[in-house]
Amino acid sequence: MVANKEKLGGDILIAVILTDKDRRIQWVNSDFTRITGYSISEVYGKKPSILQGVNTEPEVVESIKHALNNELPIKTEITNYRKDGEEYLCKLVIYPVFDEKEELTNFIAFEIDGDAIKDDSEISLLQLRPKYFSSSLTDAKALDIFVKLNALFEQEKSFLDPDLKLKDLADKLNTNTRYLSQVVNKETGHNILHFINSFRIEEAKKKIGQQEYAHLTTFGVAQLCGFKNKSTFYKVFKEFMGVTPKIFIKENNGSSSSEIQDLAE
Repeated sequence: MVANKEKLGGDILIAVILTDKDRRIQWVNSDFTRITGYSISEVYGKKPSILQGVNTEPEVVESIKHALNNELPIKTEITNYRKDGEEYLCKLVIYPVFDEKEELTNFIAFEIDGDAIKDDSEISLLQLRPKYFSSSLTDAKALDIFVKLNALFEQEKSFLDPDLKLKDLADKLNTNTRYLSQVVNKETGHNILHFINSFRIEEAKKKIGQQEYAHLTTFGVAQLCGFKNKSTFYKVFKEFMGVTPKIFIKENNGSSSSEIQDLAE
């Protein structure tokens, strides 16, 4: 079963799908995998219709095709299917992406699990902005930076560097620190440190309690994930997960060597 209703620190899972102009998938983020069960290698080069099935509404499919054929953005809802065959309501927004010559280069979609989140009115990325990629190069550039930042974290795992600086990220993304901070705040509603910590906590969740890291304390695992200070890690972990690492381990993995070592400290 895909953890489709899981939230990271109260943040909603938002799948991002980037296709080429022929609508073949070029990149998806980790939330896409968590919602659908498909990894990027499984969907690369394929069309998003891989998520459709028996109960997918033909009229919605046609409305999406009509909008994209005319290079227009669209917001809608459609019945999709996870990799395991489970049906779910997908709420999505799709935008055409144009280059500086106003030629179509890509499509980008933002999707949430409508079965898990009924009201999307508070989700910035799910609010249709018709001018997003057609008449406002500033907005287009902002979202381009945000997508590339997510890709940078998921592919290079830059967040694992405990000495990661905002300027390092800005330089890699060919922007400046002020603009990068503004972009993250606009698209997530949080500051850059919160955004970085969300990836660090997600990485810690994967490692805590695993046999491979059983020789380490919980904070030892946290250090591998980019945290430098023990109290900061415990504070941030509880902020995101709502429970302490010890309780998280008990609820998800049972007792472990790392838990025992923490209790002995």
